[in-house]
Order: sequence, then C-alpha cells, then structure tokens
Amino acid sequence: MTSRGVVRLWHREDGWGVLECAETPGGCWVHFSEVEVPGFRALDPGQQVDFEWQRSSGLVEGLVFVASQVRPVSAE
Repeated sequence: MTSRGVVRLWHREDGWGVLECAETPGGCWVHFSEVEVPGFRALDPGQQVDFEWQRSSGLVEGLVFVASQVRPVSAE
C-alpha cells in the first residue's frame, strides 16, 4: 500500500524513525536504508513523505507496520 504521512520522530544516531498516517494506526517504523534521498539518508520530524508500507510479521520497536520506499514530498 502507498500512503502519504508525516515523520513523527527520527533517531538520527540510530538511523530509524516512525511515520504517521491514517492507514497505519500507532505508527510505521522506517529504517534509513528505505529513505530515497541523495547523500545522507535522514528525515526530519514534521516532514511529509510518501511511502509503501506493510504489516510486519512481528513487532519492530513496538510497531506493527514497516515502511519502504520512503520519498520526501517536495513543496507544492
């Protein structure tokens, strides 16, 4: 599934964070390797992103959903 959401938090030192959207109640875990940006892969809290997501086979950092192909939304 593809959704648009907002970065709730980002652990820059550890390279992971949590995305929020209506389709992933409780949040969606994301690893820096899934962030599609040039250079250093990181996100900022409050930033809008488009992303693919799926239900994980078990909890990841306490979350049921995991994200892939995360793309920051450019200013429109």
